[in-house]
Formats: sequence, structure tokens, C-alpha cells
Amino acid sequence: MAMNFKLRILFVGTGALALAGCVTDDGISGLGDTGFGNANRQTMAAQVIDPNPVYEDPIPPTSADNAVDAIDRLRNDQVKEPERVSTTEEPG
Repeated sequence: MAMNFKLRILFVGTGALALAGCVTDDGISGLGDTGFGNANRQTMAAQVIDPNPVYEDPIPPTSADNAVDAIDRLRNDQVKEPERVSTTEEPG
């Protein structure tokens, strides 16, 4: 019985060593690359300027009445036309 246990340990150990030899750095998985994922982390950090901004002036309160008026104008086809702004000079 003791011999059977020793053989099992030998086979398990041999199998573990064989599988450990299969792990390679193929350049795609990022194994062994200490900078793997830095591009994603940098992009995420660039999108968050200040996670807890502090404003000098308080944010003005919102009004549901203004929202209702805007929706009514939209439904009645009376939308206010925005002022036209040109970003380039027209030839003339």
C-alpha cells in the first residue's frame, strides 16, 4: 500500500512539472510583462480629471417647471431656435 502511494505522488509530481513547462510568455497574454495593462489604466486616469471637484459657486438649483416648459414647447413644435454661431470667417 505504501508503494502505491509513493507511485501516485511520483506521477502527480511528474505531471505537475510537465504542465509547468507548458507555460510560456507568448507576448499576447502579458505573462512576465510588468507594464501589462498600463495603457488601459492611463486612459482611464485621463478621463477622470478630478473625482471630487470643489466649486467656488454652489450649483444652482434645478427647476422641474423649466423642464416641463421645455417639453411642452417640444411637443407643440415651438422649440426656441438657437443663436447661430460661426467658427470661421465667411469670405467676402
